[in-house]
Amino acid sequence: MRMLHTMLRVGNLEESLKFYCELLGMKLLRQKDYPGGEFTLAFVGYGDESDHTVLELTYNWGKEEYDLGDAYGHIAIGVDDIYATCNEIKARGGKVSREPGPMKHGSTVIAFVEDPNGYKVELIQLGTQGAQKQEAAEAASR
Repeated sequence: MRMLHTMLRVGNLEESLKFYCELLGMKLLRQKDYPGGEFTLAFVGYGDESDHTVLELTYNWGKEEYDLGDAYGHIAIGVDDIYATCNEIKARGGKVSREPGPMKHGSTVIAFVEDPNGYKVELIQLGTQGAQKQEAAEAASR
């Protein structure tokens, strides 16, 4: 078994595609309208669906807002240079809601950005998660 995709309902498909493809560097893998159900599905990701987990953006025609509630957390994306990535996102008009820095009670370097619908996307500096694993292993051995 493997994870295939995560689905997010979006209020404006074009804005969402711009965010995920232009700001976060994903590619539009496929898109299809379903007139009978009055919705459009767009799949985006960093690689082919055959071997990568992707995002399914679902646009229900005529529905522009959703109550995100308090159950949704975030999706996470690993980046090589979190500071440069956040600066680029801001320069292109994206919203960085938490500037890069170590996570609370840990050493993993993270930041948060928001998509046009208010969904949180966590950026994680690649190579810093190992320190967190080491800390967890040390805590477990005490």
